[in-house]
Amino acid sequence: MKKFEELGINSDILKAIKDARYESPSEIQEKIIPLVLNNQDVIGGSATGSGKTLAFGAGIIQNSVRGKGIQSLVLTPTRELAEQIAQELRKFSRYCKLNIVCIYGGLSINPQIHDLRKADVVIGTPGRTLDHLSRGTLNLSRVKTLVLDEADRMLDMGFIDDVERIIKNCPRDRQTMLFSATIPTDIAHLTKKHMKNPTKVSVECYIDSSKLSQIYYNVPGKMKFPLLVNLIRNSKDANLSMIFCNSRINVDFVAKNLKLLGVDAVPIHGGYSQQKRGQLLQKFNSGKAFVLVCTDVAARGLDIKGVTHVYNYDIPNESKQYVHRIGRTARAGNEGAAVNLLCERDHENFSRVLRDNDVDISKEDMPQIQRVEIKWKPQSSRNFGGNRRRFR
Repeated sequence: MKKFEELGINSDILKAIKDARYESPSEIQEKIIPLVLNNQDVIGGSATGSGKTLAFGAGIIQNSVRGKGIQSLVLTPTRELAEQIAQELRKFSRYCKLNIVCIYGGLSINPQIHDLRKADVVIGTPGRTLDHLSRGTLNLSRVKTLVLDEADRMLDMGFIDDVERIIKNCPRDRQTMLFSATIPTDIAHLTKKHMKNPTKVSVECYIDSSKLSQIYYNVPGKMKFPLLVNLIRNSKDANLSMIFCNSRINVDFVAKNLKLLGVDAVPIHGGYSQQKRGQLLQKFNSGKAFVLVCTDVAARGLDIKGVTHVYNYDIPNESKQYVHRIGRTARAGNEGAAVNLLCERDHENFSRVLRDNDVDISKEDMPQIQRVEIKWKPQSSRNFGGNRRRFR
């Protein structure tokens, strides 16, 4: 394994890397950083937690000069990922003094307009980036590096046409990097149309399957939440846990009832303002809460360390999303557990997960469940029984 000093990174970035206590480059950093610094186009695997932000960020920082206009643009599918990338780039550019600006919806556009006037690097979501372009408040004529992060996720969310329009506003003579877990037809078309002889870089799966326990329970629908509560309460080796739901209603139902039962849980989904989502995520990351209940908006891209348990309260509608969810745990040689709770409506999705993914998920017998009181239910749903109902 090479050292960071052997990858061609300049002294200012190396100093920031040392400050962050990074001892040696990850596999994706070792493979991509020399290509990026050599101004080559790259198609890279996007394993969450693999260190890809520094992999493409080193080139962005090293090839940018303060005060010379917007020289790099990073497009991401979600606000959280945009903020995370911005924070990472600010950390590694602390001695280069670059102005790094993050733009996304859900916040007032006026402060962003002000910040863009002095920006050297911009990280944004497609919708807000197009908004600035239409207003004439974002000038991409000097962009030397374009990064499309989580490209397949942007496709899934319907951003592909927006991405095409943004690319057309960038100079043709540029470096382009694309990161994607999969390369569906539309993404392949994008790479052929907008990239110059890209080098493909793949990395080994970051999940250590030998340290990841995957199990499932068959449970009646009304027993699903009581089972979840009992599993959380009786898990002696849990540190941080993530619970995935397919809808905002279920996120709120699970998180609010867990909290009322004395479990330190925080919810995250697209219905919260960006400021609120950031506050909740910070609470989880800082260890002030030990359970994060979320939709798949938090499954991709966010670097959340120390997760020991992933619970699929709902089995994902998209079978490949299962792998992204369980990829939150069993990292860097640590043990992890993925627990799937199946009621009648989950079996079709679960069958697709087994069919489309190389996973080994064992069935567990139902444990003895203590009584749980449901203290909150969503007014618009009839799926959760009466208010304050007790289930065994």
